[in-house]
Amino acid sequence: MSTPAKPSILVVEDEENLHETLRLNLELEGYEVTSAYDGIAALKAVQEEYFDLIIMDIMIPEVDGFAVTQNIRLSNDEVPILILSARNSSEDRVKGLKRGADDYLTKPFNLEELVLRVRKLISKSQRIKEKTTVGDTYSFGGHTVNFKAQEAVTSGGARIELSKKETMLLKLLIENKNEVVPREKILQSVWGYNVYPTTRTIDNFILNFRKYFEEDSRNPKYFHSVRGVGYKYAEAPLNLPEGEAY
Repeated sequence: MSTPAKPSILVVEDEENLHETLRLNLELEGYEVTSAYDGIAALKAVQEEYFDLIIMDIMIPEVDGFAVTQNIRLSNDEVPILILSARNSSEDRVKGLKRGADDYLTKPFNLEELVLRVRKLISKSQRIKEKTTVGDTYSFGGHTVNFKAQEAVTSGGARIELSKKETMLLKLLIENKNEVVPREKILQSVWGYNVYPTTRTIDNFILNFRKYFEEDSRNPKYFHSVRGVGYKYAEAPLNLPEGEAY
């Protein structure tokens, strides 16, 4: 029986002692570690290899960590990125998350906490690998969506033309069926990194989906907004505590 491949982590850190500490401890935890000491080397590594997680310092030579993170997200919105930085202002944290990071840990840090965060993000990466892959068409509740043609046919036979963003959001929700998709993930995948619509904008798309596909838009079965968290497509009726979803 073959041995399962070790989860792979790219460590981007220019301070050699800290880099070596990270590498040794992550390897002891059972991870395969690739090293990069500047932004250009990090971008090259991402182009050449698949990683389950990237640990990213901000103040690195050549290209800073914010720019590297944003560049990675242009072609890869799945690999989790953990920023590890001495810059601990709320502005830097927000900037890092807006550029596409999944988590932000400030230096100095507790090594045990880092390992726990790594485990959580690796688990997320592995779940993404197993997520539903949707083809050109998808059917539910008597409705059929054609993603390629950007249109849908309802159970009553009505044909609906979908906008590009409606199609992208619908596909994203269906690919993650029965799971809440965070607002940040929707922004990254549908609107990109330079445009940040309000929560109401996304809510309006969900309202449109309810008009298209729900028998009763006030009591939706399929398309749900989970307050303070994100949005969800449910194959079966969703039961959440009162006040948690609408």
